[in-house]
Amino acid sequence: MWLNPEEVLLKNALKLWITERSNDYFLLQRRRGHGESTGKITGLLVGALDTVLDSNARVTPFRILHQIPGSQISWDAVVISVKFMACVSGAAIEEVNRHWDWLTRNLLHSLSVFENKDDLASFVKGKVKGLIAEELRGRQAAQEDDPERFREALLKFELHFALPPTEKLVTYFSCCCWKGRVPRQGFLYLSSNHVCFYSFLLGKEVKFVIPWAEVVRLERVSSGLMHEAVRLVTRQKVREFSMFLNRDEAFRVLAQLCDIALRRLLDSEGLELDRTLLQTTTINKRMLEEQALREYVLALFRLPRSERLHEVASCSVWTPHARSHTAGTLYTTDQYLCFCSREEGTCTLLLPLCEVLSIEKAESTSVLPNPVIVSVRSKKAFQFIELQDREELVENLSVRLRALHWRVSVFRDKRSSKRSTSPMPYYTFYYDTSLSDEEEIEEQVLRNTVNSEALMTAFHQNQPGSLEKVKERLWEDHFSEFGRGVHMFRTEKIQRLVAMGIPESLRGELWMTLSDACSELESHEGYYSSMVQKSMGQSTLATDEIERDLHRSLPDHPAFQNPTGIAALRRVLTAYAHRNPKIGYCQSMNILASVLLLYAREEEAFWLLVCVCERMLPDYFNRRVIGAQVDQSVFEELIHERLPDLAEHFPDLSSLSSVSLSWFLTLFLSVLPFSSAVRVVDCFFFSGIRAIFQLGLSVLEANTAQLCTSTDEGQALMILTGYLFNEAPSVPLTPPPLSPASEDSNLPLCTRYTNITDLINEAYEKFGDVSVQQIERLRCRHRIQVLQTHEDTTKENALRLVSPEVSMSAENLSDAYDLFKASSWRQTDLGRSFTERQYRLDRAQFKSLYCLLLPWSVSCEQHTDTLGNRTFALLSHNHDCLVSFKEFAMWLDTLYCGELNEKIRLLYRLHIPPALNESEEDPSLLKSPLLSSNRPLYVGKSYQEQLKQMLKDLVKEKEKDVEKPLPLMNQREFIQFCKTLYSLFHGNQEENELFQAIATVTSLVLQIGEAGHQGSKEEVRQEVTRDVPESDWTISFAQILASLLTEQPLVNFFEKPTELYLAYAFITITILNDKTSKPRQSELQIYSTTRK
Repeated sequence: MWLNPEEVLLKNALKLWITERSNDYFLLQRRRGHGESTGKITGLLVGALDTVLDSNARVTPFRILHQIPGSQISWDAVVISVKFMACVSGAAIEEVNRHWDWLTRNLLHSLSVFENKDDLASFVKGKVKGLIAEELRGRQAAQEDDPERFREALLKFELHFALPPTEKLVTYFSCCCWKGRVPRQGFLYLSSNHVCFYSFLLGKEVKFVIPWAEVVRLERVSSGLMHEAVRLVTRQKVREFSMFLNRDEAFRVLAQLCDIALRRLLDSEGLELDRTLLQTTTINKRMLEEQALREYVLALFRLPRSERLHEVASCSVWTPHARSHTAGTLYTTDQYLCFCSREEGTCTLLLPLCEVLSIEKAESTSVLPNPVIVSVRSKKAFQFIELQDREELVENLSVRLRALHWRVSVFRDKRSSKRSTSPMPYYTFYYDTSLSDEEEIEEQVLRNTVNSEALMTAFHQNQPGSLEKVKERLWEDHFSEFGRGVHMFRTEKIQRLVAMGIPESLRGELWMTLSDACSELESHEGYYSSMVQKSMGQSTLATDEIERDLHRSLPDHPAFQNPTGIAALRRVLTAYAHRNPKIGYCQSMNILASVLLLYAREEEAFWLLVCVCERMLPDYFNRRVIGAQVDQSVFEELIHERLPDLAEHFPDLSSLSSVSLSWFLTLFLSVLPFSSAVRVVDCFFFSGIRAIFQLGLSVLEANTAQLCTSTDEGQALMILTGYLFNEAPSVPLTPPPLSPASEDSNLPLCTRYTNITDLINEAYEKFGDVSVQQIERLRCRHRIQVLQTHEDTTKENALRLVSPEVSMSAENLSDAYDLFKASSWRQTDLGRSFTERQYRLDRAQFKSLYCLLLPWSVSCEQHTDTLGNRTFALLSHNHDCLVSFKEFAMWLDTLYCGELNEKIRLLYRLHIPPALNESEEDPSLLKSPLLSSNRPLYVGKSYQEQLKQMLKDLVKEKEKDVEKPLPLMNQREFIQFCKTLYSLFHGNQEENELFQAIATVTSLVLQIGEAGHQGSKEEVRQEVTRDVPESDWTISFAQILASLLTEQPLVNFFEKPTELYLAYAFITITILNDKTSKPRQSELQIYSTTRK
């Protein structure tokens, strides 16, 4: 394959390579030790070295080098004066020979005409890079269904939009873009970061580019001429597209690409995103389809978010309870085998690989084609038939199964060795309370003892009645028929049993089984104890919040009126906060953990909490509760779709969302009586978040008549609260139907009862068709709107903070924020966390803006780069090497809206320390300090003295009430200041007058400085704020400013107003097209007209 040309320094490397073919310009070399028939010792050593290296460092056996003519080649192992450029590397000699023939046939004759070595090298580099680009296009096109058409579309995309080379075209669609009532037929191109449209009709060209980061909403519309259109809404404009061949596919890809881009740009750490999607150059249409399927499988089976989807195969599984084969789909991931029937929810099966003993092929017959037998540890076997590519599937599964068993055995050996040496007890940190001596001793004992049983066994409020015994008998019958454990068949029958309520004696076991938390517990033996021990005694923000909420968790339950329950709750919450610091602790986790502790052992409760927070409710408990807000937005759309009367009465459903948010965050635990709330948790562990959506719709549907008569949000809240808290006195298994005379819809609110069994059954019957796939698609689309709402809030807060500090208009400040944010997205500092670098510019990002936003044209590019480095050092004064928006806005405000003295002051500060380095060619930290202080850091001082001086400077910087005089400028710094002024005036229409004026000012300032050097101006010495010897030539800022004010051309130059929006137009076009030249005047006029 062709590689990007790079220079190779061959130090003693000629002994590792053997030249096979050569000419005046190229060498074909073979790695010693590869392809040799004889066993020479050097070849064996080199071959062994290449073999033990990992795949990333392994050297390919062949390469072609371009040798620059005239190089002094020495075959001595000591003299190093050889430079080559590596052009191509291949693992097969046939491929290398094919490339060699191409080079000799197409390049050899052309290279002989070059006389300059640099031109020759540049020509070869350009040719090879062109071959690489063509090869990449070919590979990208080969991945599509129609490679030739995609290659043609890719060429048009690059030609029409001139986006950066890194921009990856994902797919394209033929459609119409509507402008009013006029359709424009063209092509919609979807790339990794932009959505682009191009149309050329009747001699008129229409094209536009919209970054995904600017899209705030996507929706389907069907009205008038635009039948089945897709509406794309940005902050500035609304675009509508129609006449797709497949609107559903186009809408799905649009939503998916936009969702991925926003999650990557706005919150790559807070939201879970597959790592492969962070690499935009690898995204294609097939990957999007696989990612959508993966998200669906993870949500359907509630698998860990790190699971990767491997195989998807249609098959049938033998279901003993039905005595037949059930057709469906088999999904295989890293650690699971998952089966789902064709109709979602009819029959599902989950087989963790840790439970599997063997996967074998059976003899194929006409009745049982391509059977596969999966045996599990509970001495059961599952039969799958009609599997396509059975051999490959079984081989892949067997490899993963063997690797998993090996890892488990190694882990258990380590655990057993540790346990034999030093057992690890459970601990928790001390919780301060006012207890007596005896109570304190008892409390300490409780803190060092983990509960081996569920709290409900010790604090049971009621004795189990006949109803509980009936439930237990029904579940035992079910276990005998459908199996017991995580690999039992999950059918509609178990759904009916869950709706009736899980018996308390089986609740903890079934929660562990239905959520598959039991697999995590078994595969992480001793993990909880280590988390408790590591978190013991730590004091963090999360532990402080946990301590505040401990006694607010089910305060009416006797288990949490006792130190035993409180200590267990503390341990579970603190251990989880230590396990997942990204989440830490969020409100409502204490209520959930309390209920889990009642029915499960302490360690089981911990893993159930892990399962809920990281699998079943992803992104719910991050720092911005994005997941819960996304589901609220999805819930609103479901209300519009399923409850149109209620949606018509409440045009703005945000009032209902404020009520229903607690339903999702606490799983109805905070709004239902305890006995009913745990029934909802039962349904949640069986059906996932789908159960909460269905139950929420059922609650609103049951109260639609009362809600439609409400006049405000408070009354609606009272109706829903009264309905949920008025539980029926008894909950029979099969409640008798109500006669017309017993209808309670007209009874007062306080006398109406809520039967939780009826409510759950109605939710399944009326809203059971709300599927996981539908919820996942809605989440993908609504996450866009939620993220953009958060982004608008962040922007409003930033502008509110900065606006009092600057004098630019609110519109210009808003545009400045957008440009600042767009620049921060272009490159990311991978060495910093998302929180650290969010909307801050590093040096490279700031300099890319600096050279484009300057109101003056600096003639020398090198000098511009130097000034950019100085400005960055001046602005990043808080030692983090990043520029915040506030610092950026104040700098921009000085350039465009500042008074003359403020602009001169800024230029003055750029030519004194810390902005000006002692030696700008020497990048050492001591000579180029990034620390912002009023004193330079001298090398001669000891470390302690430097530290003391830095502390003094920090104390001085806090005194901001009085504006401090600037340090004096020495002669070297003044010369640099003059050079900067000369570069600013170069190319100006009044260049001659400005040069003459600055010459006059320079002469005047030099005279003033010389007079001060001779000690004739005593007042100048009073402004010294840094250690300067008495004999140095110095000048003050006031003297320079006074001298500049004597020349009217200089005053006019710095006071000349500059329109800021033209600079924004320039920077916007440049960022979008990655240009290095100024935009055309027509482009600026278009932008100016748009803004007006």
